Amino acid sequence: MKRLSADILKKKRIRAKLYGTPERPRLAVKVSNKQVTAQLIDDNAGATLAYASSVGQADLKGKTMTQKAEWVGEQIAELGTKKKIATVIFDRGIHIYHGRVAALAGAARAKGLKF
Repeated sequence: MKRLSADILKKKRIRAKLYGTPERPRLAVKVSNKQVTAQLIDDNAGATLAYASSVGQADLKGKTMTQKAEWVGEQIAELGTKKKIATVIFDRGIHIYHGRVAALAGAARAKGLKF
């Protein structure tokens, strides 16, 4: 039997408690060493409602990771308001709510998302 890493176990514990609906989707955040990604997910349908990423964005070249996270937070909030999504459930995954994750959340809140 394969042993699961601590990160995978932590992710499974978190995902057991968070569940996105069409009215209140899950805002899933992924932060790597060089990129930031966020998506609004409806877990009932298993569908991604909106997606924003810093991958391949020419205007983010030379920016810090915190600036990239703020940009992604603003973009996901704008996409959410276009789809008439006002409230979300924030899924930070295995990351602590600090630095880049907090910058993304703050920018999304400033643009109108509630969570």
